[in-house]
Amino acid sequence: MKISIALMVLLGFSASAIQAADCPAYLDADYRKLHASESIHLCDVLAGKDALIVNTASHCGYTPQFKALEALHNQYAERGLVVVGFASDDFKQAAKSEEEAATICYTNYGVTFTMLAPTAVTGAEANDLFEYLGRQSEQPGWNFNKYLLDGETGSVQHFGSKVKPGSVELNKAIEVLLQP
Repeated sequence: MKISIALMVLLGFSASAIQAADCPAYLDADYRKLHASESIHLCDVLAGKDALIVNTASHCGYTPQFKALEALHNQYAERGLVVVGFASDDFKQAAKSEEEAATICYTNYGVTFTMLAPTAVTGAEANDLFEYLGRQSEQPGWNFNKYLLDGETGSVQHFGSKVKPGSVELNKAIEVLLQP
């Protein structure tokens, strides 16, 4: 039986215990930031928040989508949308080094949203979040698949590589997701 957060506070549970109780298993993991020693716990970034999750690659025909993803991040961050990119080489389109990938993301495209170090996003080796996203919708078939994750319900909407960030289709779905 899961006890409410309010009851946990009344009973004197620590903040970390409360957070752990409110963290879905698919977010309960640490990931290293791209080309950094710093790691983040996905619950700290995503628990209870609406999010756009994207599997990325540095040398792909869709790589220019970074610019539009950054624009979405800037457009919707104040309304609560969190954008997180997962670098991956599942489709053999990654940079030769994390340093090169970071240059492409941060310098070439001006990315400021959270970018994570390379991790598997498909198959048996997929990280916990992408395993969940794949079960709820479909696994990425290529780079730059976009997943809208409802922070309240955990429901997932999938948009393939060809759906551009900033497209009417994706923006409409984001608007619906962010409605109070």
